[in-house]
Amino acid sequence: MKKELDEKIFVEVNGVQQGMFLQSMDTENPVLLFLHGGPGSPEFAFTQENPTGLEELFTVCWWEQRGSGISYQRHIPKEKMTIDQMISDTLVVTSYLQKRFAKNKIYVIGHSWGTLLGMLTVQRNPELFHAYIGVGQLSNQLESERLAYSYMLNEFRKNENRKMIKKLEKFPIDQGAEVTNAYLSVRSAGMMKLGIGVMHHCQSMLDIGGMLLRFKGYTLKEKIKFMQGNSFALNCLWNTIMAIDLTKEIPELAVPVYILHGKYDYQVSYTLAKEFSQTIKAPLVGFYTFEDSAHSPCFEEAEKMCRILQEDVLQKQIRLADDISPQLI
Repeated sequence: MKKELDEKIFVEVNGVQQGMFLQSMDTENPVLLFLHGGPGSPEFAFTQENPTGLEELFTVCWWEQRGSGISYQRHIPKEKMTIDQMISDTLVVTSYLQKRFAKNKIYVIGHSWGTLLGMLTVQRNPELFHAYIGVGQLSNQLESERLAYSYMLNEFRKNENRKMIKKLEKFPIDQGAEVTNAYLSVRSAGMMKLGIGVMHHCQSMLDIGGMLLRFKGYTLKEKIKFMQGNSFALNCLWNTIMAIDLTKEIPELAVPVYILHGKYDYQVSYTLAKEFSQTIKAPLVGFYTFEDSAHSPCFEEAEKMCRILQEDVLQKQIRLADDISPQLI
């Protein structure tokens, strides 16, 4: 008999109470751990208006990472917000899911920042995972930011948008300027205007904020914590993202690799993600282009994502993948 699950719980993870949402149409299904982006941007709230359907194929854990969302706490020391700590936390959550649902291995899907966290975690303990799925896959984010800046500046010049040109020219990223929080705010606004940011058909960050405010799974206090955690985690981990080049850190993985990327994504470069998929070695490597998505194909084209997961990932195939001759080991 199918056993459904819809639960919001807190689990102690390396000494800190951390929250997660568990969803499943049948808890006998494989387990999937969703690693959200940001850092500091849990994504379960978006599923209320953009359902993914993941719970029909998996028992899904939407974990809200240390310092993020309902896991944000004011007393968390900044020195505990490191990539090694986040990997350790991920492994504890993985162990919890394995034990609770009696699984030897689980699947892991990372989105944006979650792709960096996910790949590094799987690299250290591949025996715990069936496969790695990356959505909006990071590789070299410093180069990605330069590509995005040049693209935006060129587009706004063509459109004669003097206001955005003036804002961007204050931050000459293409000439080596630092990618600061002040720039990220301008960058996000520019990307939304061009349809190359969070979602291709979403024109303002106010739309994203509205989804959070309307989400019924958070209390008002938790919505405030979400905003606090968003700033806190990003400030703690952004420099780490900018310093890591996954093309050098992870030349290969010991599990199948599936990369799902929106064609319009400049928040994390589509071009660099495709190039990364051609160099990484793994038992299987599949790259999938989402033709009507920017940075969030998991929400923008959820039906296509689920088809890939059902027909390729769960079957250990890459039949639906783009034909780009992946490297295998």
